[in-house]
Amino acid sequence: MVGKVVIAGAGPGDEGLLTLRCLEAIRGADVIIYDRLIPRTALRHARNGAELVFAGKEPGRHAMEEDEIIKLMIDKAREGKVVLRLHGGDPFLFGRGFEECLAVLGAGIPCEVIPGVTSAIAVPESFLIPLVLRGVSSSVAIVTGTEDPSKGRRFVDFQRLATAVNTIVVLMGASRIGEIARELISGGLKPETPVAILTRAFMEGNKVVITTLGSIVAGKVTVENPSVIVIGDVVQQGLRAMEMAGMKYEKVY
Repeated sequence: MVGKVVIAGAGPGDEGLLTLRCLEAIRGADVIIYDRLIPRTALRHARNGAELVFAGKEPGRHAMEEDEIIKLMIDKAREGKVVLRLHGGDPFLFGRGFEECLAVLGAGIPCEVIPGVTSAIAVPESFLIPLVLRGVSSSVAIVTGTEDPSKGRRFVDFQRLATAVNTIVVLMGASRIGEIARELISGGLKPETPVAILTRAFMEGNKVVITTLGSIVAGKVTVENPSVIVIGDVVQQGLRAMEMAGMKYEKVY
């Protein structure tokens, strides 16, 4: 008897932001294949005897390659097991969830997808930064700062994006932040455009750095992983709220 695969998002790292549906999936899974940035306490909800497999990835170091993950999912489901593929954030937003779903369905195995709370929204909000705000921002773009070179082309054109939306959220952009800032300025954004670098949100040692595109280009800022980078005037509005709330942050100009 063939089992099934559940592809779920575990949210941005805070166990409290797990959805009830995701929690049910954790409790019911025979096998859990999990990523690096899930809330680690989430796994305590796994049933006794569940097989836990770490498949985390970070720049330059992968516990498992994607083809190995997919093969494991399919093999375990063919054994009649319920397999949970647990992603950080949302599985389809810059994750490999959709590719995994297609592979599973192509193998003739039932597949369910459970959305998750994405760090692109949850992290700025946790530091009181709105992505859209009446009179300030009516549009937002969520983009990756690191694209797969195997695609053969770049899909994110930061020069064109610069004036296309009011707020830009960059995920996985730590290693390219200087280049990204230069392209945005070249595309029409002012060097004084405010930037918030939100690092290790929902983890120990989290921090907020408020800076500008010009300061980034000047090499005054170093960005660590994992960070969510917010660019636009909403950052200044968020800074007002952080000051009112007594939240700690660092300014680098």
